[in-house]
Amino acid sequence: MAHREYNQFEQQMFTNIREHGWHGMHVFDPDGLTPSFTYSVGFSTTLNAPEFIIFGLSSKLMHSILWEVFRQLKNAQAVEQGQRWHGLLEGFTCVSMHATHEDLFKEYATSAGWYWKETGHEGHPEVCQLIWPGAQQGLFPWEQGCVQDVIDAQPQLWG
Repeated sequence: MAHREYNQFEQQMFTNIREHGWHGMHVFDPDGLTPSFTYSVGFSTTLNAPEFIIFGLSSKLMHSILWEVFRQLKNAQAVEQGQRWHGLLEGFTCVSMHATHEDLFKEYATSAGWYWKETGHEGHPEVCQLIWPGAQQGLFPWEQGCVQDVIDAQPQLWG
């Protein structure tokens, strides 16, 4: 792999991963037409675990949730399809689903894919989407009766 100069953004990503184990990428639509989301970069190389992506909450809360996922993964938490996660969102359980969306690394986890390749890996890292339930009924987007706002806030990246 040919060495090249990294821009300030890329250098900061490498620094965060080296110092903290991961880097959080927050993406938002300034027009508010699509839900904002935050995803991890570095879980795959630091912890040999999937990267994680979460949608539709405040950037600060999504970052905090990913920190807790990092801590749980570091303490040997395994990752399975449909796994329930406790301690991420006060009073609620979240579920992780393997993200399989065809445009996952073009539209969503672009920096995670870039970092994976920059660190000498082939293909793409595994990515899991964290899904949260609605606050009123506690229902997940796939459950009957879940309010449309909860469904709309979390694009379905899993198969």
